[in-house]
Amino acid sequence: MRRAGGYGQPSGYQNNYQMVEEENDNMTENLFGKVKELKSLSIDIGNEVRHQNKMLNEMDEEFDGVGSFLQGTMGRLKALTKKGYHKNLMYVILFCFVVLFVTWFIVRFR
Repeated sequence: MRRAGGYGQPSGYQNNYQMVEEENDNMTENLFGKVKELKSLSIDIGNEVRHQNKMLNEMDEEFDGVGSFLQGTMGRLKALTKKGYHKNLMYVILFCFVVLFVTWFIVRFR
């Protein structure tokens, strides 16, 4: 049916248009929900990356400290060997091996 002057649309066209609009609204809402979830997920990933970087930096600082400690120990061992205390050095090395072996034995057979 047409209105006077031919400007009106058939009633079937109005129903199809309304159904398409409702479907578009539903799809838009679904898309908005997915975008919101992705935004939340990306924020969580960013927070986790910052936390992991902080932990890595702390570990790096600790490793630097341990490296300095080991360098000092190696310097003292070199000084000990230059003085001719080979017997004492052998006792220190033997003690280290015994401690490592006992530790390995405890961890292995716990």
